[in-house]
Amino acid sequence: MATAHETLHEIKATGRKLREAIPDVYSGYASLSAAAMSDGELPAKFKELIALAIAVTRECDGCILAHASSAARRGATAGEVAEALGVAILMNGGPGTVWAPRAYAAFQEFAQEQGAR
Repeated sequence: MATAHETLHEIKATGRKLREAIPDVYSGYASLSAAAMSDGELPAKFKELIALAIAVTRECDGCILAHASSAARRGATAGEVAEALGVAILMNGGPGTVWAPRAYAAFQEFAQEQGAR
């Protein structure tokens, strides 16, 4: 099984060609993402935890990797991630028990790189 870093690198590499073909779409998405994920009434760290739980719900490896990495960068703790993933399991049942551990492992890999807890 590939590491989180290897999988993320693969996803970015394959997405690069499509981004070159439709740069305006990707630019618009980047603007939406920046607006939605910035600090506001909810801190950006909390938004990353929400996004990570949704990524588990959607069973999206790329989304899991992106938001696990961002949660680590924004200082989320392993306990905070675990609790958010517990909610994802609650809302998804059996599939949540498959995808949430994948998200937790990805977070731990990125957190270790960040020197996080």
